[in-house]
Amino acid sequence: MKNKLFKKFYLSTVASVIISLSLIMILLDFSVSNYLSKEKKQLLADNCKTVSAVVTNSIGQADFSMLVSNVVTVMSRAIDAEIFMTDTAGRVFICSCNEWKTDHVCVHSQTTIPEGILNTSMSGEYFELGNLGGRYKDAFYTVGMPLYDNNSNVIGTIFASSPASLLHDLLGNLVKMFIICALVPVVLLFITVYAISYTLTRPLQLMSEASRSMSKGDFSKRIPVNGDDEINELAAAFNQMTNSLVQLEGMRRSFIANVSHELKTPMTTIEGFVDGIIDGTIEPEKRKYYLTIVSEETKRLSRLVQSMLSLTKLESGEMQIKLEPADFAKIICTTVIAQEQRIEKKNLEIEGLDNIEETIVNIDSDLFHQVIYNLVDNAVKFTDENGYIRFSLEKVDNNNISFKIRNSGEGILPKDLPFVFDRFYKADKARSAVKDSTGLGLYIVKTIVDIHNGKITARSLYGEYTEFEIILPVANPTDITSCV
Repeated sequence: MKNKLFKKFYLSTVASVIISLSLIMILLDFSVSNYLSKEKKQLLADNCKTVSAVVTNSIGQADFSMLVSNVVTVMSRAIDAEIFMTDTAGRVFICSCNEWKTDHVCVHSQTTIPEGILNTSMSGEYFELGNLGGRYKDAFYTVGMPLYDNNSNVIGTIFASSPASLLHDLLGNLVKMFIICALVPVVLLFITVYAISYTLTRPLQLMSEASRSMSKGDFSKRIPVNGDDEINELAAAFNQMTNSLVQLEGMRRSFIANVSHELKTPMTTIEGFVDGIIDGTIEPEKRKYYLTIVSEETKRLSRLVQSMLSLTKLESGEMQIKLEPADFAKIICTTVIAQEQRIEKKNLEIEGLDNIEETIVNIDSDLFHQVIYNLVDNAVKFTDENGYIRFSLEKVDNNNISFKIRNSGEGILPKDLPFVFDRFYKADKARSAVKDSTGLGLYIVKTIVDIHNGKITARSLYGEYTEFEIILPVANPTDITSCV
């Protein structure tokens, strides 16, 4: 990952800020320019009206020209504008220009005012931002109004012009002030956005790097978690996923190793005995004995493959679970009766079976036949001769039942007890000698119990007993009858 997301996020944010500031400057320029234009127009118009009133009141006086000229000069300086008056033909007869005072000739008097401008001014009010018919080289704000005599007759016009450059300079200064004032916050904003962008995208970059490492078999990398926001939650979830993958990879390797071992042992035995029979190494009178061993090893292979298929279906969700009310006690009794020959052969004592009462639970009967069969088979297999197997089934509360099966025998070492439900588990002393064990029985039991929202636990006192307990939700109130 080449910081693409970081660059996109940071540059898009920077671009958004710059565009936003540019729009603000444009809107500010437009608003201020429009406001100042209106103010300038109003200022020029007000002064034109004032001068017009003075002219109207001064007509007929001996010092009319001097009086009006002085008023025009003072007011033009006050508002930084040029004020001049024309007759009805557009000829200037008073102006505030310094050139006019010298020889009564200025830029305004060199030509007459264009007829269109003159007519508009005499009929009401004229306003423009321009060069007043070519009189100015630069843009000027100009307002024109009619002049009246004492009888309200139009005797000419009055114009007031102010250079637009003054407003442009003011707008330029405002823009400069805006840029200077915004510069420090914008720089801080860019630094902050950079830090935030880096903080947000860095975990994603680390995840990308870790993913590439994981694809090569390296599961050692973890993402630092420095908060509780969404990105850090994602990082924590990624770390949890990595841990799960590490565990899964370990289980996969262990599974492959165990399966290879479990398949190799009986296959080696079968191969050796069959080759011995074929090449004559094994005498004819002993062939039946060794063929019996071959048959047992073949059945062991079949059981192992069947267990693995069952596990695959359970773990992948392919096996359909059919929940229906079933008598848990009946399943126990049926399974124990099916093991009667093995029980009698080892002279085992069955305890508690006659005290088990009918208990209706909502389960998949076929799957729980497998659960009880595996537990009973396990108990018979590892109970010493003349030992006992004890059963109990009772209600824990109104919502759960407890099923326990305990058998005497060597038991399980405390160090091995936490792993009895792992795939291919075989404790060194108690189980390794049993050749027909696949090491998958208890794992299948736990998987089925978990599917039914139950819980299974194992207890053992080494040298005395082993006990398994299943806590299972109850479906319906139980009806009490005897099991045997």
